[in-house]
Amino acid sequence: MREPRLYTTSADYVYHEIRHRIITKQLKPGQRLPEVNIAAEMGVSRTPVREALRRLASEGLVMIIPNSGARLASPSRKEMENTYVVREALECLAVGLAAENITERSIRRLEDTIAEEVRAFEEKNLELYLEVNEEFHRIIADSSGNRVLSEYIENILARTNAYVMFYDPFYDIEDNPSIDQHKEIVKALKMRDKAKAVELMREHLKLSLLDLKKPEE
Repeated sequence: MREPRLYTTSADYVYHEIRHRIITKQLKPGQRLPEVNIAAEMGVSRTPVREALRRLASEGLVMIIPNSGARLASPSRKEMENTYVVREALECLAVGLAAENITERSIRRLEDTIAEEVRAFEEKNLELYLEVNEEFHRIIADSSGNRVLSEYIENILARTNAYVMFYDPFYDIEDNPSIDQHKEIVKALKMRDKAKAVELMREHLKLSLLDLKKPEE
């Protein structure tokens, strides 16, 4: 059951409602998102709808096309592959640096995050799963000690999260190998084994891309 949420603005409400519908597959890649219809359905003016759509566009979930309106993004196979090439380079660099710099407190945070991932997967709560999965990778990025690198990774995490919302078979699988891969990465970080941590992160991201039900072209 979806937990009630308090919204600070109408735009915040519209943003979370559309995002929830994407996550629960009520909206499909490429589907049109007419401002007038959304405003009428949600009981708000077009201004907060426009603001929410811009926010979703910044996350790669929506495309706003001049003189045509907004529609849900529909990333191609090539776009997804290109994005993961960049993500792999950034995160392998980050995890290598983290192996040298990570604190015991950050290790504990990673372990707590994995426990939350397990719970989210068992509950089939994709919204929570995306949040804690992103937090796992953000902790590693922050532990690199390179703020610029962390900012790039945060940006690309939002982009690949969009792909997960559209194409990951989250609701159809009984086992999630990603969680075990995260556990192995944490073990390598505990051992300060830079080479192993980089190898595991590279394998993890390659498998993450393969798991997506990529569109045919």
